[in-house]
Amino acid sequence: MTARSTGFPPVARPDTRILILGSLPGERSIAEHRYYAHPQNAFWRIMQAIFGIDGEYADRCRQLAEHRVALWDVLYSSVRPGSMDADIRLSSAAPNDFGTFFEEHAQIRLIAFNGKKAERLFERFVDPLGVADSIRRVGLPSTSPAYASLSFSGKLVAWRDALLEQQ
Repeated sequence: MTARSTGFPPVARPDTRILILGSLPGERSIAEHRYYAHPQNAFWRIMQAIFGIDGEYADRCRQLAEHRVALWDVLYSSVRPGSMDADIRLSSAAPNDFGTFFEEHAQIRLIAFNGKKAERLFERFVDPLGVADSIRRVGLPSTSPAYASLSFSGKLVAWRDALLEQQ
């Protein structure tokens, strides 16, 4: 039997305006208890290019929050052998508590999905609750090294356009 993967609390301040959602942390991230810990994941490089975020993990999270950007995942937990989104077992998926999150972060104006899987999981598990109907949503190319059909520069352009439009 495969163990259940469990995500992390959000990186967020009450005045957050942008929420970036992944699906569920991969094995490396869970082992290191850090979002996007895999060294080949482009997430932190993209945040550095857009917002100038740099330094140790705690510093990067603080700087991201200072830009009023929150970081979280759609799922709180699920059975997933390995780190591939395709291996998430939907029958075991448990979403995070978005109702409470949106109540506590009422200034959110944009949800940016890090990849198609995060967007589909949100549509399946969260949208039926109707908690985020007034918030604009944008699907962005996954920063995962598994999504190699788009170059780093292509990913950067898409992310920059979406995030800076909301600043």
